Amino acid sequence: MLSRNSFIAAGMLSILLGLSACASKPVEAEPPVTRDPVAEAPTPEPVGPVPGSLEDLKQNVGNMVYFGYDQYNLTPEAQATLARQAAWLQEYPETRIRIAGNCDERGTREYNLALGARRANAAKNFLVSQGVDPARITTISFGKERPIDPNSNEAAWSKNRNAMTTLMSSVGS
Repeated sequence: MLSRNSFIAAGMLSILLGLSACASKPVEAEPPVTRDPVAEAPTPEPVGPVPGSLEDLKQNVGNMVYFGYDQYNLTPEAQATLARQAAWLQEYPETRIRIAGNCDERGTREYNLALGARRANAAKNFLVSQGVDPARITTISFGKERPIDPNSNEAAWSKNRNAMTTLMSSVGS
């Protein structure tokens, strides 16, 4: 029979052997990390507006022309913008537009509605003279009802005297 001390010694020996066996086990290497270059590639930034969209028109051509106080004649700058619009419209022949004539807050409602209509028609007539089919263009006057800048000063008034081109239908719509 084993004495109690022998039994304890045998138990201690088996614990030590167990610990040494654990320490001597080879450490399994983790599998190598594989890199996915597609997942790590930076997401490209958008390069610009969708061709044929209102944002394309605004950013690359210009969708507004401005007028002097109580005027509806086209300035050289307005004619240049409208010439770019005409070229853009030739590039997108299915696109229909609306030209809105706008005024500053001075003057009566009726007077400004009539002046806004003359401004919208001046822009339309220029586009038609550049070869744009008049059936693709509608006009409307908002007079002083839709100001871009609600302030009452010359800077605001000059922004609000405009003809604004918007798309009624475009590529894919």
